Amino acid sequence: MNYHHLHYFWTVAREGGVSRAAEVLGVAQPTVSAQLAALERAVKQPLFVRGGRGLTLTEAGKLAYDYADEIFRLGGELQAAFAEGRATTPRLVVGVADVLPKLVVHRLLEPVLAGEERLVVVEDKPERLVAELALHNLDVVLTDGPAPPGVKVRAFNHLLGETGTTFCAAPSVKLAGRFPRSLDGAPVLLPLDSTTLRRALDQWFAEEGVRPVVRGEFADTALMKVFGAAGAGVYPVPTAVEGDALEQYGAVVVGRAERVRNRVYAVTVQRKLRHPAVAKVCETARTDLFG
Repeated sequence: MNYHHLHYFWTVAREGGVSRAAEVLGVAQPTVSAQLAALERAVKQPLFVRGGRGLTLTEAGKLAYDYADEIFRLGGELQAAFAEGRATTPRLVVGVADVLPKLVVHRLLEPVLAGEERLVVVEDKPERLVAELALHNLDVVLTDGPAPPGVKVRAFNHLLGETGTTFCAAPSVKLAGRFPRSLDGAPVLLPLDSTTLRRALDQWFAEEGVRPVVRGEFADTALMKVFGAAGAGVYPVPTAVEGDALEQYGAVVVGRAERVRNRVYAVTVQRKLRHPAVAKVCETARTDLFG
């Protein structure tokens, strides 16, 4: 197989068409088309089919793209390592969606520190992280839902697990009645209404017929817990890490809502989890945290 041909194919697949790939590569369109044809002759299978909206990968093309993606990602890392004159050190670069609870993230990534990999964590909005993932600046993205549909990136979503929701509060917060009726009229601290968890909480409140008083909305769930520890109101935490929350923030359990689910996904550009540290994170999630 000619890897020069493979690089042209990979660029066409990433850019979504021959004309755009030709611009990126700085060559004429017929040159790109000729390279694609040569690669298809080499593998003896069509890699693209033409449709109403341009080129679409065949099943053989999808397989070729997965391998080419890994090949050129590794090639880029090797080139950067030589250019910087540094020894290559195994590392795991993780994008963490800012909506994920920090306690969950810590539990997921803690085993990486026990290995040989150097852990690098980047926090941002999910759509920005997935875009960085496509550029191979990240090895994996941890988020509360599948890759955002508006991001034009070919990504694979791996559900690591899910858990219910525990409502916590400082001992100084006094509530009347039994849970969940005790939340009616009670002060609560919640994540922003743009998050998956907040939408699930609002639906659960409506189903239970309770109307809490929202005293604060937070993009940073760790900050939300700090306000909760100060007695500002009742706040939700994933049930899987409620013990950590009670110990760290000195809270007490108000009640649990199993129907309000907290999910964690690992988003990658590979169908299979090839990075050993990513596989370790996923195994920890499924056996220790959510198991």
